[in-house]
Amino acid sequence: MTTMTPSPYRSTLPPTRDGFPQLLHAEWTKLRTIGRWTLTLLAAAVLTVLISVISATGASFQRAPVPSESGAAPPEPGTGPDGLIVQDAFRFVHQPLTGDGSITARVSGLTGEDGESPGWAKAGLIVKQSTKPSAPYAAVMITPGHGVRMQSNFTHDTAGSAASADTPRWLRLTRTGTSLTGYESADGATWQKIGTVRLAGLPDTAEAGMFVASPNAEEANASSGSVSFPTRSTAVFSDVTRTGGGGQGSWQNTDVGETPAGSGESRRTAGTSTSTFTVTGSGDITPHQPRLDLAVVGLSGSQLGLVLFAALGVLFITAEYRRGMICTTLSASPRRGRVLVAKAVVIGGATFGAGLIAAIVSFLLTQPILREKGHKLPYFPELSLTDGPVLRAVVGTAALLALVAVFALGVGALLRHTAAAITVVVVLVVLPLILVSGLPLSTAQWVQRLTPVAGFAIQQTTPRYDFTGQACLPGEGCYPQGPWWGLAVLGLYAAVALGLAVWRLRRRDA
Repeated sequence: MTTMTPSPYRSTLPPTRDGFPQLLHAEWTKLRTIGRWTLTLLAAAVLTVLISVISATGASFQRAPVPSESGAAPPEPGTGPDGLIVQDAFRFVHQPLTGDGSITARVSGLTGEDGESPGWAKAGLIVKQSTKPSAPYAAVMITPGHGVRMQSNFTHDTAGSAASADTPRWLRLTRTGTSLTGYESADGATWQKIGTVRLAGLPDTAEAGMFVASPNAEEANASSGSVSFPTRSTAVFSDVTRTGGGGQGSWQNTDVGETPAGSGESRRTAGTSTSTFTVTGSGDITPHQPRLDLAVVGLSGSQLGLVLFAALGVLFITAEYRRGMICTTLSASPRRGRVLVAKAVVIGGATFGAGLIAAIVSFLLTQPILREKGHKLPYFPELSLTDGPVLRAVVGTAALLALVAVFALGVGALLRHTAAAITVVVVLVVLPLILVSGLPLSTAQWVQRLTPVAGFAIQQTTPRYDFTGQACLPGEGCYPQGPWWGLAVLGLYAAVALGLAVWRLRRRDA
């Protein structure tokens, strides 16, 4: 007797109106007519707002969040030429420079008090509008960890050679009108140009001279945060010469700004034809980067809200499998891939809309709370919904939640089991958010780059500068990759999950 093997279910019904617009309408009708799904969408938005407000309420501000060994308060930031909050503190040995001119020196021996300087300690030549903190400037310098650099107005950095600070280096800074050009040389005879910058509004008489800055040394890890302490570094400037008008008398010694390690020191040894200066300084010339990103805090509720959005994404497909309705759906539209794509568009669009409302409300409610807690100028910038980075963070949060929902839909279509699919999504998206704070810093940053949590980088609004040396800590909402790159990683996860689900649905029985 021959045993008949049943063939997989395939619809023999003629296709009905299964155009893509009709599919979208059908899936949207399913979503809005099932009450518990609508309630889940609403609950996810409310939870996002509620958790964001709770996080803002608990975010107390301390002027010195990083303890220092000396007990000295860090210098107060000011506003730089570009309107950004900046740090400007260093030892300055200077003379007035009127009109065009230049200053040249051989710089050597940049070392810290314990024999080592921070990688971004700086010793070099600078022309500054005045000795007032935050005034415009251009400088050429050597650093222990990053070679020769030319920097200006706190946010502009140009790399020179990779010469070590242990090797003497000749530096020159030349002024022509409002343009400053930096040069370097290994022997004082053959010069290489580093770059030219223009300082708008530079007065006819500016201050030119030598400087040393030594930023806080920082020890950081993902679990315990960061601890920093002030440092002082010393450099020797020999064969110092200058050209140009003004300031042919004595050199002035000034501690610009509040130096966290106390007053700098400088002494001069004059010879018959050259002058040698030994200069010790602390502080830094750098953009001020707050440890806390206020936009990230204001949108932090999305980290829990996404669980409900993900659950809805899973249920949007697994509920049909559980009740056997998927066969009816596929009978009405045999083009199976388009069914899943339509579901993705509907659940993604609905989640984006709810997430956008939740993100806007969260931001508007949390910013006044944070300001009341002390998170305001001069330590934190004033954030507005109309600011480009803030608008990107808010809209990006909605996109982030939509991609999580689509990712969950794909996982649900692959596993066809509600509990298993939600577990997988939580493990891949939520668990890394919890674990990164307890992992070694390098491991935590790789988790942030390679898992779906990379998408949360879209919420960052604090500019990150590679030349500041400040650690990027996961516990402070900092992601090592750029915002759009992080969202693209999450988008890739969603696309792969949905693509695999479409492949499986086409090849196997529903």
